Amino acid sequence: MNSKYKIVKFRENKFENVDDFISIEEPLEISIRYKEHDKWIKNSLSITMRTPGHDEDLVRGFLFNEQIIQGLNDIETIESFGEKVGQYNIQNKILVTLNNSKNVNISKIKRDFLTNSSCGVCGKSSLDALEILKKEKTSKSNPKLSKEVLINSPSMLRENQSEFAKTGGIHASGLFSSNGNLISLREDVGRHNALDKLIGNSLISKNLQPNDQFITCSGRLNFELVQKVLMTNIGLMIGVGAPTSLAIDLANKFDMTLVGFVKEDSFNVYTNKQKVIVS
Repeated sequence: MNSKYKIVKFRENKFENVDDFISIEEPLEISIRYKEHDKWIKNSLSITMRTPGHDEDLVRGFLFNEQIIQGLNDIETIESFGEKVGQYNIQNKILVTLNNSKNVNISKIKRDFLTNSSCGVCGKSSLDALEILKKEKTSKSNPKLSKEVLINSPSMLRENQSEFAKTGGIHASGLFSSNGNLISLREDVGRHNALDKLIGNSLISKNLQPNDQFITCSGRLNFELVQKVLMTNIGLMIGVGAPTSLAIDLANKFDMTLVGFVKEDSFNVYTNKQKVIVS
């Protein structure tokens, strides 16, 4: 499922307005209903960010992979509910009724899901938790970035990764100054973890200067990555891959400049191109 967005593409040394197809990202709140001591209990289990479509398959796989259920016979019904919301007019809530079966791992549900919030948005227990605590927007005008600095940042990220050259399978996030100097870099097999490490190090090093810095991440950009960077007040973010629809919408809301698909001679600006200087 995708949607068409108007973006600004830089190629052949000039900007042009084009339409681009963007993968839709929306939250899916998974609730479960089960019997305990002959009493029906309903709980909001988790939120996962997904591309809408085949939601029932997603939920079946999630419950099985987490070993909450042992097989499909442990599921009685799966049904979408709630109002159709957002610009795509879809239901973002789903209820799974589990059989009163000894195979259902009730203790795991309570231990791993109802008392913990694992990874940012994905472990929150209701859609209301997606409201961002951040109130102020980022700077509309800073940092200013030349096209040379922008294009060079992903290659600088790769060149300074210690683990990527060894394994070829690790993500990185880097904090750069607006003149292109790499300030710090962190790696992890998870994109979110790499960014968390980078921001954590930047906080303890006290080297965050939002109006003169930007962050470049390997891979694609989703809602949660943009949200993490916004909390630092840095208003320019670069990804080697494509952003999702929700990442673009969130960046736009807070005046962040979001750049993706960076190559040797081209890149896409998805929001607020005024911070990118090409002359």
